Amino acid sequence: MGANGSSPPLAPGVAARATAALIALRIAYAYNWFDIGPALRPIGVTFDVGPTQWGILVAAFLVSAGVFQVPAGFLARRYGSRSISLAGAGLLATGAAACGAAPTFAVLVALRLIAGVGAALFFSPAIGLVGSLYPPGHRGVPVGVFSSAFSVGSALGIVITALVLPTLGWQLSLVLGGVILGVPTVVSLVAVPASVGKAPVHDGAPRPTVPAALRYRGVWAVGIAFIGLEGATSSTAQFIVPWAETVHGWSTALAGVVGMMFVLPSFAGGPLGGPVAERHRNHRTQFLVATLVGVGVLALLPWVGLALAVVVGVVFAVCYGFVYAVMYVVPHYWREVPPGEIPLAIGLLNAVQLAGGAAVSAVFGAVVGATSYAVGWEVLVGMTVIFLVALVALPPTPTPSDGPPAAAAPARP
Repeated sequence: MGANGSSPPLAPGVAARATAALIALRIAYAYNWFDIGPALRPIGVTFDVGPTQWGILVAAFLVSAGVFQVPAGFLARRYGSRSISLAGAGLLATGAAACGAAPTFAVLVALRLIAGVGAALFFSPAIGLVGSLYPPGHRGVPVGVFSSAFSVGSALGIVITALVLPTLGWQLSLVLGGVILGVPTVVSLVAVPASVGKAPVHDGAPRPTVPAALRYRGVWAVGIAFIGLEGATSSTAQFIVPWAETVHGWSTALAGVVGMMFVLPSFAGGPLGGPVAERHRNHRTQFLVATLVGVGVLALLPWVGLALAVVVGVVFAVCYGFVYAVMYVVPHYWREVPPGEIPLAIGLLNAVQLAGGAAVSAVFGAVVGATSYAVGWEVLVGMTVIFLVALVALPPTPTPSDGPPAAAAPARP
């Protein structure tokens, strides 16, 4: 380990196996974000709650997943990204499985809060961990694929839960999610070398009181700009099944398949967005175009039938998959952020997005409960566009002619 927190180069086979294990872990992690969506109506029947309370349940997970992102970054900075990310996956698996035993709705909300803490501890350290497996200039594809693996897990969480609910009930369906996550967590403990993802070795120079990652305005700009998109992706994925059942009268299985199309295609956005972000530095333009196209088609959702709903889902998912892949590559090129603080930078922008997105999800649920799904979708689109104004504060990304990115440069004291 160098003073900047970088690890010795890994053999290609070792890096590939570690990446594959972490991608599988990312898929199972995402499963446990979205298996709650198809269960909302049965949960409502069990505890006699409706869309407004469903929004609170969805928001609870996002709040804790957001609030603990920055502490996760600090912990990764202190103890290493490998140990913190895998501990977070274990906590999420435990909390998610425990939700199946919740005796009251209040306890269920509390358990989803605990599961969200595990999600926070896993995510940003895991992004830094994947990036540390590869040298600068070779991170775009693995980071992009890792980012997009979330869509696979989201889709599986929605469609598998919708299929097994009639047989297992919502309680055992949630337990199943925890078990699914526990397996790749154990595999990753073996497959990811202990030599990577260690805490940066401090060179003895005094550190700033406030880490650079928390002071850099690009982190805040990206975090605030995509509060609306975070709320839109979460609300859409969680509410698409009850919307399809309630508004269109589709079966739970068909609604689950439609819901899958709002998340699974985002996998294509990652392998596209990661390399584009690495080769072209007009990141503000990339963010704007992809987001506006995505929410532009989402605005059509209240007015379409089955076939066009699938088209809307595919376009929306690919667009936000592209956005998130760009988002997680860009911090590696911010010179103001030392390599050891990249998980902290990603943690902060995620904290802002998730905490704000939780509020957006709660607003969406309240609007649906008070008016209709049609009004809720349009309010969601409007909130997504409004927050994009924060991109004005995003500094231009340095070009290759400006020298090596921060991830390849010595750490600053």
